[in-house]
Amino acid sequence: QVQLVESGVGLVQAGGSLRLSCAASRSIFSANTMGWYRQTPGKQRELVAAITKGGRTNYANSVKGRFTISRDIATNTVYLQMNSLKPEDTAVYYCNAELPPVYWGQGTQVTVSS
Repeated sequence: QVQLVESGVGLVQAGGSLRLSCAASRSIFSANTMGWYRQTPGKQRELVAAITKGGRTNYANSVKGRFTISRDIATNTVYLQMNSLKPEDTAVYYCNAELPPVYWGQGTQVTVSS
């Protein structure tokens, strides 16, 4: 069992930056993939960014060049650095770990004001 706890709830103006953190309750070294997803009301949860065990990263087209995913295996933490934020980035952001099985965090609200 793995618990994922997100932090970094934020209200930020468009153009600003925010860093989300996801702390895992135990080692994430063996996880195949760690990722960040987001969801807005009435829409499906979508992948924002992911990082594999080997360190390969993958980003949604809408965030490429603005967001960066990283991990600190020593502290079992995954980060999402979000720059040049836009109002359309407003969503609940979820941390995800695919060991397998798949684990989810509780979600954290990010609001970008115009």
